[in-house]
Amino acid sequence: MSGDANISEKLNVLNSADLSVSRQELTKCCGSSSWVNRMLEARPFQSAQSIIECADDIWFKLAPADWLEAFTHHPKIGDKASLEAKFATTAHWAENEQKGVNNADETQLEDLAQLNDQYFEKFGYIFIVCATGKTAGEMLSLLKERLPNLPSEELKIAAKEQSKITKIRLEKLLS
Repeated sequence: MSGDANISEKLNVLNSADLSVSRQELTKCCGSSSWVNRMLEARPFQSAQSIIECADDIWFKLAPADWLEAFTHHPKIGDKASLEAKFATTAHWAENEQKGVNNADETQLEDLAQLNDQYFEKFGYIFIVCATGKTAGEMLSLLKERLPNLPSEELKIAAKEQSKITKIRLEKLLS
């Protein structure tokens, strides 16, 4: 019950906070400025479920350029240096999401780095995967599996992965 009260309290804050505060909180969940603006316009949210449904509805109506903008708000899988520097406001979330990389051996880390570079070269954005609960080996397998995709197909897959990440981050925001 206290969890529900806590969610309700955080939802009230998000609904009634100064626009800049709510914008900052939503940007931690998804880096697309169009998504954030539309989420702000959709306030007030009645429940955790309603905010998550709204987030998904808005996300999949955005243009590919908006998706690409969101992708720039993520560090490469396993890139701890950029996680700490460039992504300081979401580093604690991303670090936890990517904790499966912590037990990776040197070969896996090298393979991840090399394939991340190939992926970026081919698609023009970093490999987006909902890393929560995945091992380094699983992420490496997904990267190898997705690398041969056509750009149009891969963008849709990456957008679905971003949607999963956004949902998890919204849940964290409200918890």
